[in-house]
Amino acid sequence: MASPTSQQQPQSRPYAPARRLVLASASPARLGLLRQAGFAPEVIVSGVDEDALSAPTPGELARVLAEAKAQAVAALPQAADALVVGCDSVLELDGEPLGKPADGEEATARWKAMRGRSGVLQTGHCVLDTRDGAGTSATAGTTVHFGEPSDEEIAAYVATGEPVHVAGAFTLDGRSAPFIRGIEGDHGTVIGLSLPLLRELLTRLGVRITDLWAPDAPA
Repeated sequence: MASPTSQQQPQSRPYAPARRLVLASASPARLGLLRQAGFAPEVIVSGVDEDALSAPTPGELARVLAEAKAQAVAALPQAADALVVGCDSVLELDGEPLGKPADGEEATARWKAMRGRSGVLQTGHCVLDTRDGAGTSATAGTTVHFGEPSDEEIAAYVATGEPVHVAGAFTLDGRSAPFIRGIEGDHGTVIGLSLPLLRELLTRLGVRITDLWAPDAPA
């Protein structure tokens, strides 16, 4: 007879997220934030025409865009029984919404207008539960204080191509980071997704954010 110390202990079942999490965005920065926080989201790009939407204020526009992305993906068969997260960001400067610049010339003009000043990066968030159709949304704003890069530094930055791919023509986790003097608020909002706000929205839908953690989420 085996002694008590030699008996095999029952193995615990591997942990798995309680629900599928779908990110309705092609943004590698948003995906990176979620992965670093312990999630392993699936990515389904919405294909929403952002230029076709409008709203009275930059903050409202960010929310409307986030809702449109989440709704477009939630309607797809591959998003069935998932929690869909949509996000979109715009820079509010002088009360005007500034998204991705159309080209290098616009990015250059944008940076010359922003340097030495402050703006608010508005990021809209929307979470839809395709299981029961419930949804909620909100916008988070973070003040960004821009430094004063020289014309030569701006030209070098624009030449990298990075500013034409990001809202406001800058990013906190890329080549423009040295040109940011500081921020007031959640840095995740500037990168593209506020994790504290995501938790709040999930809570409104009766979902605990800890139930969505995946131990093998890619780094």
